[in-house]
Amino acid sequence: DHFRIDSSIGVPIGGYVKVSASGQFCLIDDEGKERCIPEGEKASLKPMHPTSVEGVDDMIRLGDLSEAGLLRNLLVRHKQGSIYTYVGSVLVAMNPYQMLPIYTAEQVDLYHRRKLGELPPHIFAIADSCYYNMRRKNRNQCCIISGESGAGKTESTKLILQFLAAVSGQHSWVEQQIIQANPVLEAFGNAKTIRNDNSSRFGKYVEIFFNKEGAIEGAHMEQYLLEKSRVCHQAPQERNYHIFYCMLSGMPSDHKKTLSLGDASQFKYLSEGNCLTCDGRDDTEEFGRIRSALKILTFSDRDCWEIFKLLAAILHMGNIDFQSYASVTLQVDDAVLEKSLTHRSFMTNREIVTKPLSSEKAIHTRDAFAKAIYGRLFVWMFTKINSAIHKPQTDKPTYTRKSIGLLDIFGFENFRQNSFEQLCINYANEHLQQFFVRHIFKLEQDEYSKEGISWKHIAFNDNQKILDLLAVKPLNILALIDEESTFPKGTDATMLNKMNKEHDGNKLYMSSKSNHGMQFGVKHFAGTVYYDCEGFLEKNRDSLSMDIMELFKKSSNKMLKLIFEKDTNTNSISTLSGQFRHSLDSLMKALSLCQPFFIRCFKPNDKKMPMVFNRELCMQQLRYSGMLETIKIRKLGYPIRHTFRDFLQRYRVLLKTPAANCCAAICRAMIRDEEDWKIGKAKVFLRDHHDSFLELEREQELYRKALIIQRVMLAHKDRANFVKKRRAALVLQKNWRGHRDRRDFCKLKQGFARLQAKVRSRQLHTEYMRRRAAAITLQTQTRGYLARKDLKHKKDAVILLQAQTRGLLARKTLKKMKTDVSVQWNRADFLVFSTFCRMFSFIIHTLVLPQAFLTAQEKEAQERTALELQQRLEELLRKNEEAAKSQVKDDEEMVENIFGFLPSAIVGQEGPAPEGFEVRREKEEKEKDKESDEFSFSKFASLYFQGSSSPSHIQQRLRQPLLYHEDEGDALATSLFDSMVDHTEIYGRSSRAEPEEEPQPKMQTVQEEEDVLFGERATYDRPMTPLEKLHIIVGYAIVRQDIRDEIYCQILKQLTANKNPKSTNRGWILLSICLGIFPPTDRLTKYLQSFIHYGPSEYSSYCSERLRRTLANGERSEPPCWVELQVGNPSKKIKNTPFILKMTIPSFLQVCGEQEAHYKNKPAGLLRGGQHVLDTVSICEQDEKRQGREEQHAPWRLYFRKEIFTPWHDCSSDQVSTELIYRQIIHGLKSGDYQSDKEDDYVQLAAKHYYVQHGSESSMETTEKIVRECVSMTLIENKSMVKLMQMIHSAHTQGPYINSSKPAYEVKAETVEYAREKWPIYFSKFYEAQIVSGPSVPQDQFVVVVNWKGVFFQDVTEAAFLQLSYPEVSKDPTLLNYRRGDVLFMIKDGEYSSEEGWIKARNERTNQTGAVSLDAIRILPMLTRDSKEGGRGKGGAKEKLWANSKEPLKQPLLRSLQGNSELCHLACDYYPVKHVRTPIDLTNQIFGPATAHVELRDEIYCQIMKQMSNNSHGLSMERGWQLLWLCCGLFPPSQLLLRFAQRFLESRPREPLASNCLQRMQAIIEGRKLPPHQVEVDAIQNNSTQIFHKVHFPNDTSELFEVTSTTRIKDLCRNIAKDLQLSSSDGYSLFVKTSTKVSDYFFDNLRQLTDVIKKGKKVKEAAPTIAPYLVLFMRKLWFNVIPGKDLTADLNFHFPQELPKYLRGYHSVSKEDMISLAGLLLRIQVDTDKSQFVMIPRMLKDLVPADQQKLMTADDWKKHIINAYNKQAGITVDEAKLQFLKMISQWPTFGCVFFEVKQTSEKSYPSVITLSVSKQGVSIINPKTKEVLAMHLFSKITSWSSGNTYFHLTIGSLVQGNTLLCETSMGYRISDLLSSYKDMYLNEIPKVRKSRRINI
Repeated sequence: DHFRIDSSIGVPIGGYVKVSASGQFCLIDDEGKERCIPEGEKASLKPMHPTSVEGVDDMIRLGDLSEAGLLRNLLVRHKQGSIYTYVGSVLVAMNPYQMLPIYTAEQVDLYHRRKLGELPPHIFAIADSCYYNMRRKNRNQCCIISGESGAGKTESTKLILQFLAAVSGQHSWVEQQIIQANPVLEAFGNAKTIRNDNSSRFGKYVEIFFNKEGAIEGAHMEQYLLEKSRVCHQAPQERNYHIFYCMLSGMPSDHKKTLSLGDASQFKYLSEGNCLTCDGRDDTEEFGRIRSALKILTFSDRDCWEIFKLLAAILHMGNIDFQSYASVTLQVDDAVLEKSLTHRSFMTNREIVTKPLSSEKAIHTRDAFAKAIYGRLFVWMFTKINSAIHKPQTDKPTYTRKSIGLLDIFGFENFRQNSFEQLCINYANEHLQQFFVRHIFKLEQDEYSKEGISWKHIAFNDNQKILDLLAVKPLNILALIDEESTFPKGTDATMLNKMNKEHDGNKLYMSSKSNHGMQFGVKHFAGTVYYDCEGFLEKNRDSLSMDIMELFKKSSNKMLKLIFEKDTNTNSISTLSGQFRHSLDSLMKALSLCQPFFIRCFKPNDKKMPMVFNRELCMQQLRYSGMLETIKIRKLGYPIRHTFRDFLQRYRVLLKTPAANCCAAICRAMIRDEEDWKIGKAKVFLRDHHDSFLELEREQELYRKALIIQRVMLAHKDRANFVKKRRAALVLQKNWRGHRDRRDFCKLKQGFARLQAKVRSRQLHTEYMRRRAAAITLQTQTRGYLARKDLKHKKDAVILLQAQTRGLLARKTLKKMKTDVSVQWNRADFLVFSTFCRMFSFIIHTLVLPQAFLTAQEKEAQERTALELQQRLEELLRKNEEAAKSQVKDDEEMVENIFGFLPSAIVGQEGPAPEGFEVRREKEEKEKDKESDEFSFSKFASLYFQGSSSPSHIQQRLRQPLLYHEDEGDALATSLFDSMVDHTEIYGRSSRAEPEEEPQPKMQTVQEEEDVLFGERATYDRPMTPLEKLHIIVGYAIVRQDIRDEIYCQILKQLTANKNPKSTNRGWILLSICLGIFPPTDRLTKYLQSFIHYGPSEYSSYCSERLRRTLANGERSEPPCWVELQVGNPSKKIKNTPFILKMTIPSFLQVCGEQEAHYKNKPAGLLRGGQHVLDTVSICEQDEKRQGREEQHAPWRLYFRKEIFTPWHDCSSDQVSTELIYRQIIHGLKSGDYQSDKEDDYVQLAAKHYYVQHGSESSMETTEKIVRECVSMTLIENKSMVKLMQMIHSAHTQGPYINSSKPAYEVKAETVEYAREKWPIYFSKFYEAQIVSGPSVPQDQFVVVVNWKGVFFQDVTEAAFLQLSYPEVSKDPTLLNYRRGDVLFMIKDGEYSSEEGWIKARNERTNQTGAVSLDAIRILPMLTRDSKEGGRGKGGAKEKLWANSKEPLKQPLLRSLQGNSELCHLACDYYPVKHVRTPIDLTNQIFGPATAHVELRDEIYCQIMKQMSNNSHGLSMERGWQLLWLCCGLFPPSQLLLRFAQRFLESRPREPLASNCLQRMQAIIEGRKLPPHQVEVDAIQNNSTQIFHKVHFPNDTSELFEVTSTTRIKDLCRNIAKDLQLSSSDGYSLFVKTSTKVSDYFFDNLRQLTDVIKKGKKVKEAAPTIAPYLVLFMRKLWFNVIPGKDLTADLNFHFPQELPKYLRGYHSVSKEDMISLAGLLLRIQVDTDKSQFVMIPRMLKDLVPADQQKLMTADDWKKHIINAYNKQAGITVDEAKLQFLKMISQWPTFGCVFFEVKQTSEKSYPSVITLSVSKQGVSIINPKTKEVLAMHLFSKITSWSSGNTYFHLTIGSLVQGNTLLCETSMGYRISDLLSSYKDMYLNEIPKVRKSRRINI
């Protein structure tokens, strides 16, 4: 049993009863003393409450609320090693005077995001509560750390700072700067005292600022009352400030020699206390930490040296011979310093009087001077530190960043001799005690009374009367001190007399015990303190003499002048106590605005010994801190207060059922005891521990609700998947059953078909046999009839032949008889006669005689003869094949007539439909639709055709135009068009002979259209070619718009009901050509579109597209070219050589002819964006025709050239454009376009081209080839080929490139840059100009040349007579500057004449006056000033707010923005009225404010949709959809606008981008942080919604991957890993060569990394440009990497990434391993090609680490590598790579990332070390020996941070951890790598926390 025992300190102590061996009862107290209990005293023992036996974490739970119970609880916990104890939310911290392992990184993670009271008491819990409340309640927090000197306040402050930096999680440099400010301030403001080895001799208030995400963004520090007297005087066994001892111990000897410094014992200011060292403190090591901290805080080396000079000057002044060197360090003359310290000057009415000082006063002056220097230096260092750690706010201006304040101020002090400093310190502690009392007691009990809570008042010690005595009431102590300080003759004695007289009756004030005593006493809350008044007034005045101030002005020490600058510039005199009170009042005001947390620091003993508990000292601290009263009010009171609204809003989830009084219902349901909560008038009051309880219950309930939501959502998702799968299964079943039934049906159908076939075959066979018999009978009868008829015919022919023959013979005989000449028959006549007889005999035998009388031989002979005749007949038929084709139709009709007797097809009989049946049916349907169409051509004809003209095809020529024409020329042109076309070819007229037409008039009669006729004039003296006819038709249509409809109508008329296919095809081709040249009028357009729609499918879509393009792009200005007429088929396209260019430079398309004259021999460019390319081709063909050649031979070509450079052109920014310009230059040199005055220019350019094409190769054959490639023929003719070859070959071999490894791209870039600088005239634009007004010039007509250098004016001789650079070109000041919509008031003063087109006016908006062109304004005559804005439309109709408007907005569309002037300005600035240069500038201007301000996102959506409503402008709509597409990928609209935006997109389904915008809007979850990237803008400008970005891999390969505006980096990594078939994407990451930070979105990351500002530009003119970058995909985290597990990763990533590390010599490797690895690398290099062995010495850098190549000679390396190569025979290259990885994977440095850094913080390490980061942690390696100096696991790494040139690492405890400060520019990479590894471990290894069992 435990009891309480009375003790000597007046407070009972604890003890327990023990029974001795003799049976006697003994009591052993807490101090271990044993005492026997008499029998009579047993009943008087007081038993101890059970809660006081083992102690409790929170003293509110103590059952014995007495001083004894509190003291024992602290004792028990102190013995257990638990130094922290709660009193509700107040933390009691006991100084352990030893290092405890409770401040590690694991403890930080353990207490982060945990409720107060959930874990054992800890200072981290208070710090996390501050952080949590700041973010939860959005209110500033403060933590007040109080206690006596030596209680541990400074260490507690540092622990909270380090905890906040750790939980911020940013590892930013500003966090490290805030932490590193503590070592510097401790060195300059802390000292060793009797009670504390590191006592703060000043107070500081640190305010840490946090942004909206809870990350530290900066800090600000304030200092209070530095104890300057310690600089000159120290009490026994105390030291001066740490910085003096650290400087003398750690400063290098040469620096100390320069400042004449030695040991600390040599200086009086340091040895007065007889204590030069401090146990447990290494001054030398501390000096290194101070120097590192000064570097981190941006103190330069010069600043540090000046600080040390002033510190040395203070030390020298303390010695007796201070004049010897103090003047040197202060940089003043000895005489001036001596006079300043030994004399005092006074200002009288008339003059300044100087008198010498006594030795004692001189010493006081010297000490005052030293204290002033140190005090001002301390203040300046605070200012310097604040400038480093105070950062501007990064969040939006509408958000006020929150802060956490930490007050570390001197504790209550009571020494043997207390002076003015102790009075001020104790006054500050009285203020803090009052603040504590006010918040803990006064405000809380007042709140209970105000809210009507029944409450029993608790008495407490109020120190308000002490504050009244010290500083509040009139004539208080501090006021009397200030008053006496203002009197010149005031002394400490007079001051004391006044205080004694004024406060003699005050119980809290104690006068001196004797009349001659110089002391007075004050009863403070912590005890009575007596103060020695000696020196009070001097310390309070804190002023310097005039001589000292004059000394500062004469000193050449810049630091001395800087720290006293404020004193020398101001004459105001203020006392030290007044300054202190003012700063303390400001502090109290700042603390009152924050939610406070209190930490009460206690010290267990005065001897600074661990595990020693002084009861009396602790009891004294408990009493004056009011801890017992605090516990009572915390236990009985309700410190947790919520308003009804806040309470219900936060804990509504705990309300089980609806209730009238919700707050009371929640409390009643969750808190059992109704005494633990109260309901006030407007608030809910809870006990201290119920806040954590309710928060825990709320989290559990939210967790339950989240589980329910997840369960429902998962069920919904699973059900949706099930329904989807069931639906799919049903579809699959349905289709399978259908397939099965169709298959069975097909089988059955096939069986029936076979049966039908059999039956029908039999029927058909029977019918066939019957018909065959009938046919045979018919044939027999017909053949007999024909044979008889033919026989009769032949008989008649034979008879006729015989009669003629006989008559001929008779006549011949008669003639011969008459001439009496006997003539013998000659042989010829005989042959003729014999032949005739044979023929006659053949006819008689074969044709006349019946075949019935012929023999078998005769029949065979007859058949052979008939066969020969048949062959002759077939030959004749082949010759007449074309004639036979014309008779096909007649033959078909004959067949139909012959076989007309056959029966028709039976209705319903199965079989294929006749050929063309579907086409005819479709045509019939089209004809029906065509006739019913509203815009059919027949309806147009009935409306507009004149006379009796019909819309159908006719074969006669038109006698009059179809349409009415007012102009006779138009009517003549239409008749000419009808007569000009070959109707047989186009209109399909028959080939019958037409009557001869009268000659038509020649083209010379049409004089006004002479400019559209090209080549020879059309005449009918010769036939015209189709191209000439077409040119005449189209030429008239181009110049005469009124006849265009006539031409279209004639073509449509001839295409309507035209039965000739060939004519129809030619008509459609003519129509398509006309559609591509000129559009119809509005009255015909819809009818023409309808006609085309119902036309043939092969022409309909083609003609529709040509008509659409012509209507959109405008008419052509030239007739069609020969190339167009060759496109007979609409499916053909006019093609040219394909090319792909990256549009990164200003360029344009050029079309030229080879024989065309050009200015400066430059081709003519298409300078207007709307000009048609084929018009220029047509001009080239017409020029060719004029010269008598054929159009098709016109030598036109397309050129893509660089015409003009920008002044900021950078060849390195775009390799593609550099390549194109380089080719252009080489081609220009060859063709002679680019000429130079110096011959050497050609030679040097040719030498560069040599190197670009062939590298270091050198041969005369190659040189000749280069000469022919890039040297013009003129130069070759002037210089011989041999000489040019020699010069170029020499320039190439002697040039700087042949021996270098300079890439060819850089040489090309140099060539382009040379051409840009050398030949600006060849990269210029030329404009013919004529001067109208201005300065006199040599010629009125000249040429203006514009290039990147400026503007040049040239005469006809190409001589420049005026040159202007761009800065010289300025706007005419006489012209008035105005915008569209401005109101201008005319000024008629006669300065300008309106007849000349100019007037003078004043702009109402800018109030400026100037000249205005009449062509640019609209004049509105009015008698009075219009109240409305002028020029805003016609008719004054009210503008629709939701519709398109051409005027800029004057105010936002949304009402929510109208109250914010800044947002209103940004919202109305979306219209791109400013002069911007590129599309990316426009998107930045439009989307930049919306990405920064969430409130503007709906506004930009509304403005874009407004401009797209009722907008008929095509280009405007196209750009609007592009902007909306970009907007939908940047951020979503609010929930209020979302459904309207979705409806806007859904109502426009025909727009190509509408569906894509809807998808992007639904995909974006949260808004991006930056405007669109250049890639996104370029993509949508090219009407592409797919973006592919190239990603590079370590094995020098790359692939394109699709990215969207909403693509996140982690998603892209997964896609890449999936595409590459990697086993997992874990550990891989994307890298950008210019990376600094990483964003969630891919394009945000690229933009943030690649946007740079042009140098040399002003800020407002600077435009962001896209810097060159490469996106790399590599392995970042090397965990679970086992070679051979993932072969793809090994070959593509692991080997390419590990090989460079090995070759750079980062690994420690043995000689044997190097040889084996070199053999593997050789096989990887050469595979099986052993001929490469001779190259091994040159390949050593690719085989052996760089630092090991000198280990052996090259030959020895070669021999060993070949042996290793031979031993590894039979393996492939991939196997060699895998074996290489397996060997190096055994090393501890495998997978490490190495960084070479410079360190100055650790003397045992070399100055240059190698940091390696791996999955285990961070290793420190000696780069020379490869020895691992230290290995720090991630669990031991407390914190790290990186700056621009530094990286800081803390290992071990937060209190006394080791720090490593490195100088490197790669700090951000080290920090990012450490963060990635730590995040990986936090995700993979779950924290061990208290399990939560939740029953749902």
